Amino acid sequence: MSNSDLYPHNHDEIDFELLGHQNHKDWVLQTNMYGNGSESTGREEKFRLWFDPTAQFHEYSILWNNHHIVFLIDDIPVREVQHTETISPSYPSKPMAVYATIWDASEWATHGGKYPVDYRFTPFVASLGQIEMSGCIFDPNDVLGRTCSKSSSPSSLDPVEGQDFVKLSNQQIQGLEWARSNQMIYSYCKDKRRYKILPPECRKN
Repeated sequence: MSNSDLYPHNHDEIDFELLGHQNHKDWVLQTNMYGNGSESTGREEKFRLWFDPTAQFHEYSILWNNHHIVFLIDDIPVREVQHTETISPSYPSKPMAVYATIWDASEWATHGGKYPVDYRFTPFVASLGQIEMSGCIFDPNDVLGRTCSKSSSPSSLDPVEGQDFVKLSNQQIQGLEWARSNQMIYSYCKDKRRYKILPPECRKN
């Protein structure tokens, strides 16, 4: 999700990125987020997928509300970004749209650029089976820019701010711990070569 077209200098972004691979090995998914144009601080985390994402469709979900951002794969949380005071200046808060793109990032995405894109295999295709969205509808004519009143249609209500979405359930916490213990291969919060001084939310944890 992004709004770089509306806010080119202070945009927000929440990303799922399937990185390149070599010979159907090392299927890596990267999560990232920017808030208020904070591109100078990359908040990437990478996970080795426990399945071949080309074999069948899988569900990739983002829960984004005022409490936290949760990245889920097949309903398993792999990352939670809590909206704390330390991360608040960089927490996405503007209306966003959903984008799906394919682009060449092989100079860094495939083991630091070890494997460049082989354009002999074009065209490259990404297939989406289903897209579902729920939450506030952005109204550019509204002063606040959003409509979430109870008088609105069901599709424009904001269920993701409801009680069930304020925090993870015990089962979701177990799934999160499993994913981060067994599948996570990189976190910006542990990259002291990149950040001599870790971002504030990392230092707090």
